Amino acid sequence: MARADEGIGAGTLPDLDVVCIGRAAVDLYGEQVGGRLEDMRSFAKYIGGSPTNTAIGAARLGLRAGLVSRVGDEHHGRFVRETLQAEGVDVSCLRTDPKRLTGLVFLGIRDEHTFPLLFYRDHCADMGLVADDIDPAYLARARAVVISGTHLSHPDTRAACIRAMTLARGLGRRVVLDIDYRPVLWGLTSPGLGERRYVPSAEVTAQLQAVLDQCDLVVGTEEEIHIAGGSTDSRTALAAIRDVSRALIVMKRGPMGCVAFDGAIPEGVEGGLQGPGFPVEVFNVLGAGDAFMAGLLRGYVRDEPLPQALRYANACGALVVSRHGCAPAMPSWTELAFFLGRAPVTARLREDDELEHVHRATTRRPTPHALAVLAFDHRSQLEEIAARCGAGAARIARFKELVAQAAERGHAAERAQHRADDAPFPAAGVIVDGRHGTPVLHRLAGTGVWIARPMEMPGSRPLQLEGGANAGQALAEWPTEQVVKCLVLHHPDDEPGLAARQLATVTDLYRATRRSGHELLLEVIPPAAMAQDETTVARAVAQLYAAGIRPEWWKLPPPGAAAWRALRDTVAAHDPFCRGVLLLGMEAGEDQLGDAFRAAAREPLCRGFAVGRTLFAAAAQAWFEGALDDAGVVADVAARYQRLIRLWQQAARGSPTGPSPGGGC
Repeated sequence: MARADEGIGAGTLPDLDVVCIGRAAVDLYGEQVGGRLEDMRSFAKYIGGSPTNTAIGAARLGLRAGLVSRVGDEHHGRFVRETLQAEGVDVSCLRTDPKRLTGLVFLGIRDEHTFPLLFYRDHCADMGLVADDIDPAYLARARAVVISGTHLSHPDTRAACIRAMTLARGLGRRVVLDIDYRPVLWGLTSPGLGERRYVPSAEVTAQLQAVLDQCDLVVGTEEEIHIAGGSTDSRTALAAIRDVSRALIVMKRGPMGCVAFDGAIPEGVEGGLQGPGFPVEVFNVLGAGDAFMAGLLRGYVRDEPLPQALRYANACGALVVSRHGCAPAMPSWTELAFFLGRAPVTARLREDDELEHVHRATTRRPTPHALAVLAFDHRSQLEEIAARCGAGAARIARFKELVAQAAERGHAAERAQHRADDAPFPAAGVIVDGRHGTPVLHRLAGTGVWIARPMEMPGSRPLQLEGGANAGQALAEWPTEQVVKCLVLHHPDDEPGLAARQLATVTDLYRATRRSGHELLLEVIPPAAMAQDETTVARAVAQLYAAGIRPEWWKLPPPGAAAWRALRDTVAAHDPFCRGVLLLGMEAGEDQLGDAFRAAAREPLCRGFAVGRTLFAAAAQAWFEGALDDAGVVADVAARYQRLIRLWQQAARGSPTGPSPGGGC
């Protein structure tokens, strides 16, 4: 990029709070806790790199964050970019390097003191950052620019950092240095000693001190303050930093919290401004410093009192140190406020169910305003039709492929008719099974289509799960984007023994989805043979909530006005973060569904529909009998689906507010 310093001035109004510069990588975290990295059998993949983690943490706390770095032109690079975008981080200055691979890091948790760390960063993409990658116009958009000390370790990346600091100072922007000292990344240890936190080096000290005069805020652990100050005595190191810099210095002290120095260094470290820590169990220190920085920035760039900024920082660090992973563990602003406003339930924060629910619910990826879902996960019904017609399982799979094509065609056709001033257009979704619909699941993966997949054994009561009772093992093979759908035939007045068995099965499934990271869609249908009134479904939902089950989604029969009120009150009382309700079709005709949509359009809790047999039953019967060809199936189902989307849009258009996302994120 050609340099264009001229004409970019401090008068530019910032529309970003922070821009982070430095590492962008993929973390591969060992899932077995308490063993050697050599013995790890499986790894969880997260986004990584200190500045990248900080950018995500800042975005989750409500700051407008951007990242300047590079990623490879490959799968990991796309993963980093897509994850940042989903988190709301600006990636307009995240370059794609055509020749380098995205960096990798292998991490593990051996015990409370040992966290193996193995960097694969030889000639990696983010170390390809050069001075010309630093756009002064982009820095002018930020209130603060955060530099990672690791990028001072190589001449090219150092030149980029120095250019960014110089430009930011000239623009009147704040410069923040995260010392981020990793001796292995400065070439001071062998590659296998990535976890070593401190190696004295006069060269590193000199490199850091050469830029400290450009900084408004310097943040580091005690070991990092030691390397920046050139002494293993904390007070001496702080004084050495103060000799060359007027910056606010914040020294992290692990469980003891932190201490800040905004002027002359006192005779004792304890004489600085103390930021008390939080009494939590240390599960994983990796990433806690990045969370600390994000929390500090939340207060710092908004000019909140320093004690408050330190409190945010320590709380964010405490939350992350108690969890697995770095970026995924970063708290949201809602979660941080919840944590600070409530007495701790347990020092093992990851075992605090309420806190973990708030974390999960407020950091999950956003979903569309509304969903138009074509549900064709039906197994037993299609197997019966196929059997009557002498067709095998392969024919069922083929039929499902045709329905998937119809979903794409019908949604696209109605989308083409959408007016810009109309109600927000619902996104396409499908519910399809793995028994006969595996090719469809594979084809739609990563396309942006909302996908749910059933887990229940069709028609089972008490509920049984497909593939046996070990839901966790089954979900380990499912892409995370697939929502777990489970139909439970449950009535609030069920016999206690039956109810207990069903609730136990749903509870096991719910816990499995919490571990696997999948969202859960619970479809609740009271058996038709049992008496029902306007409160039946809401009471059934309340029983599931009372068992500790809080799914992201409910899929329910279309309620009447009184039933909507009961349901709305029930969900609000138990889970304000619920994504919402999808209306099922119950084989109703289009006129009946139109009436249901008009009633639902007034309900913020309703997020769309998930309809199946109303759309494909007639085509299925004719196709298996040989009275309808493939093209006819696609045309018929697409037309029905298109009409249903239109009915939804008409209902939304006629509503005072239109369907809205409810309380979820």
